Amino acid sequence: MAATNERTAERTAERTTERTAERTTERTTESRTESTAQSTARSEQPDDLAASAAEGMLGPNPFVGLRPRDILATAQQIGVQALRQPALLVEQEAALARDLMAVLGGSADCTPPQGDKRFTDPAWQNNSLYRMALQGYVAWRNALTGFVERSALDSKSKERAQFVLSLFTDALSPTNTLLGNPAALKKIIDSGGASLLGGVRNLLTDMLQNQGMPAQVDKTAFKVGENLGTSPGAVVFRNEVLELIQYAPATEHVYARPQLIVPPQINKFYVFDLSDGKSIVDYLVKSEFQVFMVSWRNPTAAQSHWDLNTYVAALLEAIAAVRDITGSDDVNLHGACSGAMTISALLGHLASRGDRSVNAATLMVAVLDNTTDSQLGLFATPEAIAAAKQNSTSKGVLAGEEMGRVFAWMRPNDLVWNYWVNNYLLGKAPPAFDILYWNNDATRLPAAMHGQLLDIFTGNLFSKPRALTVLGTPVDLSEVTCDKYVVAGMTDHITPWKGVYNTARTFGGNTRFVLSSSGHIQSLINPPGNPKAKFFLNPDLPAKADAWLASAQPEKDSWWSNWRTWLANRSGDQRPAPATLGNQRHPAGVKAPGTYVMEA
Repeated sequence: MAATNERTAERTAERTTERTAERTTERTTESRTESTAQSTARSEQPDDLAASAAEGMLGPNPFVGLRPRDILATAQQIGVQALRQPALLVEQEAALARDLMAVLGGSADCTPPQGDKRFTDPAWQNNSLYRMALQGYVAWRNALTGFVERSALDSKSKERAQFVLSLFTDALSPTNTLLGNPAALKKIIDSGGASLLGGVRNLLTDMLQNQGMPAQVDKTAFKVGENLGTSPGAVVFRNEVLELIQYAPATEHVYARPQLIVPPQINKFYVFDLSDGKSIVDYLVKSEFQVFMVSWRNPTAAQSHWDLNTYVAALLEAIAAVRDITGSDDVNLHGACSGAMTISALLGHLASRGDRSVNAATLMVAVLDNTTDSQLGLFATPEAIAAAKQNSTSKGVLAGEEMGRVFAWMRPNDLVWNYWVNNYLLGKAPPAFDILYWNNDATRLPAAMHGQLLDIFTGNLFSKPRALTVLGTPVDLSEVTCDKYVVAGMTDHITPWKGVYNTARTFGGNTRFVLSSSGHIQSLINPPGNPKAKFFLNPDLPAKADAWLASAQPEKDSWWSNWRTWLANRSGDQRPAPATLGNQRHPAGVKAPGTYVMEA
């Protein structure tokens, strides 16, 4: 009988959410079309510039840093290998000479890697001079990387060396020069020289206002509360660390159990409430859920002592307020990146106390250990970690702008040279793209929290039962038995999907692991309707991630629809939507998006 009731509930929830999805689609089609038209009017950039940047974006995570001395030390290692292996050096030079002769003779087979969008202009194939320049560039780059690959360096050192070489070879790409970029030369002719003047103007502006880095986004195109973070709601609770926003219902009936979203501490919350068609908040409220959002305060040096205990304690207060407002015994939690790490610590703390105030949890693009290699861990040596701690301790905070610059140089083709070409060589304005605006609207991380996250990262403390203590209680994630929904991105460079898979297996209880086909941010902001989107499902969680993928079933479209049904089955019965926000103890205050999100 219990199984029959469960299946009936599943079917009922699926029918309900399907009807809601149909109504949501009808209501949002017009606004989505209008939003698209406005975005097109604001920017003449091709969509692939913003899309590639979003795919390459490294996102909101704690990091060790990228010190010039580490880059120099790795370059010195390469030089030492050249001295110690002269025979290998001569072999690579001879191979390069043969390739260059083939380039001159017109018989070279040197092509850029698949997916390299720098050389898509037809001139690179149709013009003999440009074709020779491309083939010569690929030949000497292959010679350098081939030398490192065949050297005596260990695997980790080889990975670092290849990264350092890529910084060098990417910077020297012919596409980064005016004469070496056929699209830029055509633009000068077509515009009568206006593009050249526009490029100089953009360069001077970035030198004065962006610390010499090419601007990634047109910041004048967006304003939080006007065209970003616009879902109607109000702040219903505030403490020193966070504001709690309750969003207005969009349907006549809502599920009884509320949803509380916890964003990363290093970025502002409105990544979950972007423009029309990209807002998770809008999607949830139109799917009949009661939605609350945490908006973290942007700390200064005065809050340098804030640590994981501070954030977890603040969340406990927010959960109590949500339960009081809705009358629900428990809540569903959702978090991404470092926000997911924070709710993992919270779940472990609650489990140790036998507290069941969280019914289910969603963790998006979150790795709780460093057993899987990632680009962030490339230079995570003990010396670099100590220096990173010292840097944030001396300043009291880790500045978001500093993190953004480091991340940009971790993927320079997507996040630096793309804009160098667009802004300076083509003379165009940077794109008006909401995700890029959010990514550049970074916040600070308190020094104590930064140091603690580095300790968790290097010591794999989440993976070791009771190694991490939160609010005086030891954390063992295997004791967290509430249902969980864990999302990863197949092309995610910052939280590799196999690491997120390990996160899913760390918990006890029932966990659904979902693998999106996108990268870090694009996996998160993945609204239905994208014909290119797909995700993979497998109810089993074998020991190896590759075994999971081998048996997984691909599904078309976004994982959001699958998540919506999963949430509906864990959100209780439906009841009439509340007529007002807040309650007597927690009255509705300032309208969403609140005040903390506005703090610079």
